[in-house]
Amino acid sequence: MKGSFFKKLVIIFLVFVGIGALLKMSMDSFGESEKKVLSQNSILHLEMNGVILNGKKFLKNLKKYKDDDKVKAILISINSPGGSVGPSQEIFAEIKRAREELKKPVICVTTGVMASGAYYSAVACDKIVVAPGALIGSIGVIMEFANIEKLYDWAKISRYSITSGKFKDSGAEYRAMREDERALFQSMIDEVYGQFKATVAKERNLKEDVVSEYADGRVFTGATAVKMGFADQVGFFEDAVKLAAETAKLGDDFDVFEIPKKRMSIFDLGGGDSEDDLNSLSEYADLLKGKSFGPDMEGAMKYILRAKYLNQPLLLMPGYWE
Repeated sequence: MKGSFFKKLVIIFLVFVGIGALLKMSMDSFGESEKKVLSQNSILHLEMNGVILNGKKFLKNLKKYKDDDKVKAILISINSPGGSVGPSQEIFAEIKRAREELKKPVICVTTGVMASGAYYSAVACDKIVVAPGALIGSIGVIMEFANIEKLYDWAKISRYSITSGKFKDSGAEYRAMREDERALFQSMIDEVYGQFKATVAKERNLKEDVVSEYADGRVFTGATAVKMGFADQVGFFEDAVKLAAETAKLGDDFDVFEIPKKRMSIFDLGGGDSEDDLNSLSEYADLLKGKSFGPDMEGAMKYILRAKYLNQPLLLMPGYWE
């Protein structure tokens, strides 16, 4: 009896110790996220990685640090195939606003991929630095659909919808697309495509006919992009740092300020506020969920059909991006 009571006390003690440790981690994490720029002359380093779904993480960091008087220049590392139209345009607008209102030079660099929506965002920067073998461009818009009515027939499933108008279920996967629907989607694509080309021509100071000639979704190497005027300089991260310092006239007296990484805490568990970071816990959970193909058939179908990106205009480099 005494032994059982003692065991219960030990368990209760361990539970409280664990809760205390988690709370301490949470407070440490909060303090970590509130760190300020320390150096008098700092180059703020931001990252844009993975498919752009909402841009929240990047925009949050940009808005948080850009007004700091100690930040003399902004350097953006990009490794992204693009993403949703609206968020890509929003990132472009915020980068340009930082340049024009704060008069701080903004340099972007990639050693991997800077394509489609990511390139749309990048043209807002003062200078674009690219590795010679990086993938640049893919100027264009894409919408993808899936018609799986035969799969439903095979599974003896009948799907239908009741709508308020003939275009409300356009792009539905359970039937073929009508010609008037195809024309409607094409007009939407053409409109966004025109916005993309006009933005590139204006920000890169290129003739519209030159942009139109190469804005067919093709991808350039970094070296070719520089030769054609779609990027400014062949180089790598350190070259971009040097360019940012020179543009801001900092000489050798500067530091590169890295955004503190927020550590996971108990309060982050179960949070659904996903940000654009393919290394985040939520993205890995979604990926594993889709691959497990267990009882979650919806997750499996989303993985197989790329349902996350279906039926919406995307500034996304063609290929499979998870």
